[in-house]
Amino acid sequence: MEPFSNKTGADHRRAIPWRGGDKRVFSQRPLFSEADLSSMRQGMHCLMYTKMGAHRDVVAGATGTRFAVWAPNAREVSVLCDANGWTHGVHPLQPAEDGVWTGFIAGLGTGAAYKFGIRDGWGQMHQKADPYAFYAEVRPKSASIVHDLGDYAWQDQAWIRRREMTNWLERPISIYEVHLASWKRPRDGRTFFNYRELARALVEYAQDMGYTHLQLLPITEHPFDGSWGYQTIGYFAPTSRFGAPQDFMEFVDYCHQANIGVLVDWVPAHFPTDAHGLARFDGTCLFEHADPRQGSHPDWGTLVFNFGRNEVRNFLLSSARFWLDVYHIDGLRVDAVASMLYLDYSRKSGEWVPNQYGGRENLEAVQFLKDLNTVMHGEFPGILTIAEESTAWGGVSRPVYTGGLGFSMKWDMGWMNDTLKYMARDPIHRTHHQNDLSFRMVYAFTENFVLPLSHDEVVHGKGALLAQMPGDLWQKFANLRLLFGYQYAMPGKKLLFMGGEFGQWHEWQDAAELDWALFGHKYHDGLRSLVRDLNELHCTYGALHELDFSGEGFRWIQCDDWVNSVYCFIRFARDTGDFIVVACNFTPVPRQGYRIGVPRAGYYGELFNSDATVYGGSNLGNGGGVYSEPISQHGFADSISLTLPPLGILFLKPR
Repeated sequence: MEPFSNKTGADHRRAIPWRGGDKRVFSQRPLFSEADLSSMRQGMHCLMYTKMGAHRDVVAGATGTRFAVWAPNAREVSVLCDANGWTHGVHPLQPAEDGVWTGFIAGLGTGAAYKFGIRDGWGQMHQKADPYAFYAEVRPKSASIVHDLGDYAWQDQAWIRRREMTNWLERPISIYEVHLASWKRPRDGRTFFNYRELARALVEYAQDMGYTHLQLLPITEHPFDGSWGYQTIGYFAPTSRFGAPQDFMEFVDYCHQANIGVLVDWVPAHFPTDAHGLARFDGTCLFEHADPRQGSHPDWGTLVFNFGRNEVRNFLLSSARFWLDVYHIDGLRVDAVASMLYLDYSRKSGEWVPNQYGGRENLEAVQFLKDLNTVMHGEFPGILTIAEESTAWGGVSRPVYTGGLGFSMKWDMGWMNDTLKYMARDPIHRTHHQNDLSFRMVYAFTENFVLPLSHDEVVHGKGALLAQMPGDLWQKFANLRLLFGYQYAMPGKKLLFMGGEFGQWHEWQDAAELDWALFGHKYHDGLRSLVRDLNELHCTYGALHELDFSGEGFRWIQCDDWVNSVYCFIRFARDTGDFIVVACNFTPVPRQGYRIGVPRAGYYGELFNSDATVYGGSNLGNGGGVYSEPISQHGFADSISLTLPPLGILFLKPR
């Protein structure tokens, strides 16, 4: 999560006198059924977006918009809009069940900007955007917009059927993480491309590179560009920076028709303090805790959701379901899960409130996450929920019925930290840190891990991945090729942030596009070719993806040759007996005649060599392959003698 402030200022419309008749018409129909109220009071109503917010409706023969907003402690609530000159009291809402205010405005249609004018118990006025709005004005404006989501004809039925029948734990998953605002930018004076334009460009690129999924940094509406979407205001609105809701529907639809999944970052841990947002919504703390020891996030200057409040649970569960239901999203990457699980997260002694048992676990958040995963997986077979969780909390990606949190997968932050720390060392010093890489296999199958090289690793002064590599120009690229090869060889699904695949030099800048001018340069093109080929190998060979989450899919050949900084291991396929041998040389010194044991006699073809000329390497290798010899080594009766290229990795497959 990114520690940004989110202070753009709300757009308070000038209140002008209303000229014209009072056009309010109120619906006599109850907003909630008894079943709705029962689910709401249990904190398990996941369809609140069909009830709350602004919806086109017909009442007493008049077409208009029905409004509903939760403000239990408000004295008065009105709809503010152009039709009433943004004047409080002209179109008042009426109190209904459970603190909800409702009303209907005849003649108010799609495209109308509005806010809720809320007078709190102390007489103060607040202008609030609709928490359930489907669409919002382009920042810095901050009003919600009445919008109908029902007029898009989806063409992705075949994808959805395949998704429902797919066991993604055993399928290849290679994720391209993208920030839409800075992947590419137009040259015609506009700030951003439209969702539809981005879909075509991104799909073409992702298909060429062989990625299976796109993962978008949060596209939920947010006021501050510099938060990258992680400080959300509109939990039901795709940001208007890139177009209307139907434009984003087409983005997802187009990806699906090209057999590319779409994952989105979703942020239920916290929200910003902007005056038009959720903070002190009716003058009191509704969505957040009133106690700052529970309700304020010390790192990010944001507010923490009160997961013990049923209305908040309904809101967040409905938001998650909304993206899977209305926009056909294939999965949610849930941000900052660790900050949700621990009451003392980033807090000193005395700055947090223990749970009822005196512990540090946030029991309400734990239950919310379990309910989230149970409901979403139950209703949408084949979707993924992925936790960004950085601690040793047990069972994050284990089923709820076994005591886990129920996520499909979890980011392996330990692998990321250990590997990048190791790779940043001068190779002469790597000999003293052999365990940095081998340690991962002690815990590798305790969770369903994704191996992330994400946006967080190329910001805040860390530099781009290429810049983090030691050595001269050739060695930097060789190290990065080795890093990517090692990532694809290890058990776990893969994720790479945009720009890393072609070796961008400078760290990511959210206000500018990637450095596409590097295309055409030998080493950058070679690196991109390497990532493309790794994606193809990853998808083609079951040994590289079928048993990512099982110890049956991995065996060390040797991991303790600290003198040479060499690691060798085997990846196995499920049931077929196929396997791939992997050998890594983390020094710039070529290793001639390096003997390793193999489980089968025969010819071992060189499936992949990161030092190949086509990737920008020195082309040192094994002439396409080697024959085994009946010489015992590493517990095997047969072995092969290899030439290990400098700062290189080999994949070898028996034929």
